[in-house]
Amino acid sequence: MKNVISKALITSAVSMAVFAGSVQAASITAVSWGGAYTKSQVEAYHKPWAAATGNTVVSEDYSGGLAEIKAQVEAGNVTWNLVDLELSDVVRGCDEGILETIDASILPDGADGSSAADDFLPGTLHECAVGLIVWSTIWAYDSTKISGVNSLDDFYDLEKFPGKRGLRKGPKPNLEMALMADGVPASYVYIVLGTDAGVQRAFDKLDTIKDSVIWWEAGAQPPQLLADGEVVMTTAYNGRIFNAVAAEGKPFVINWDGQVWDLDMWAIPKGAPNMAETLDFIKFSSSTQALADQASWISYGPVRKSSAALVGSYHNQPDLDMAPHMPTAPENFKNAVQNNFEFWADNQDQLNERFNAWLAN
Repeated sequence: MKNVISKALITSAVSMAVFAGSVQAASITAVSWGGAYTKSQVEAYHKPWAAATGNTVVSEDYSGGLAEIKAQVEAGNVTWNLVDLELSDVVRGCDEGILETIDASILPDGADGSSAADDFLPGTLHECAVGLIVWSTIWAYDSTKISGVNSLDDFYDLEKFPGKRGLRKGPKPNLEMALMADGVPASYVYIVLGTDAGVQRAFDKLDTIKDSVIWWEAGAQPPQLLADGEVVMTTAYNGRIFNAVAAEGKPFVINWDGQVWDLDMWAIPKGAPNMAETLDFIKFSSSTQALADQASWISYGPVRKSSAALVGSYHNQPDLDMAPHMPTAPENFKNAVQNNFEFWADNQDQLNERFNAWLAN
């Protein structure tokens, strides 16, 4: 009888230990933009957090926007724990009630002792999201194919620089860049774009290169279009071109004239599972050190002030200082416009429809 009881107790103890282990370990799904950007997050966020907690992070890629989040929320089947969103989508998603609110008071202080509220750059904390990076849409070319390219005007000059152009498929930020190429100063872009005449002016400018455009949707495409010789110039995310140059030795050149810069943020779909682990991951990945670590993998600027001093060289090239390659570096910021999240939150759907109709004609 003693034997039976002992075996029963042992079996029960083992079962409880296995159960406890399964409860402690959790898996969350982090959705982002893929390629070099997601790799930077995996190296700076996912792997260290998993090592520290025993939890796992599953990475999924998407092409931006709110459609997939909205579909999951409305179906009551939310499988994504957090999504890397542009600020304008955060604003819309929060207004539509498809994102969870995030209490910024849970975020850790900066490494210099400053509170999170003071440490994060202005505008990088939102009631439904926590900022991660400053990134930029720039334009780039292959220096072995063309030279003498100086300003955004050259991107639209098919006579001086013949060949295909690459543009992201959608109105943003093509309308802003088209207006700047047409002579509108960066500080007036959204004033002009806020009028019917301004929108028409932007589309008229796009008309001048429309027949020579190859449209891209995923961030990994522009470097590949350049490498394959399918385009002579393309808009792109600055970090993707930097990665192609630094990690792959491509002869690409970034031109920062007319760059449109923006923020990316972690947001949580409404009703996402494993909320405690998700919030813990957000706290970890938005800490001073994690943001600085990410900037050593890709040239996107951390949104914490205390991270700046910790940003050093490229992760595997000690002689490559990352600071000059950030969108906000003074030399790169001379003719830049910040994506106006309020404008796009209000006008995205309408301008998407107009853009699609224009593309179909």
